[in-house]
Amino acid sequence: MPAKDFLDELVEERTRTNPDFPELVEASLRTRRLLRSLADRRRELGLSQTQVAARMRTSQSALARLEAGGADPRVSTVERYAHALGEELAHQRAASA
Repeated sequence: MPAKDFLDELVEERTRTNPDFPELVEASLRTRRLLRSLADRRRELGLSQTQVAARMRTSQSALARLEAGGADPRVSTVERYAHALGEELAHQRAASA
């Protein structure tokens, strides 16, 4: 078994006070992966942040913060980002444990 690092210890500590903490971390990671995927798609399409931000009716700096993970975005914001790229978000039911 690998040695525990600071992040492992932090998750354990926070889980003691909030049993849902690991699920919150996982949800945040899924959101981050989705935003990275959308940023990759934006670049594949040859679109600048400024162009996509205009389509979203927001600022380039707000889109930059979104792509950098500087915020915990609402689903509606991520959905607007996807639509600005001609993409659509889809919901998938989680597998039962």
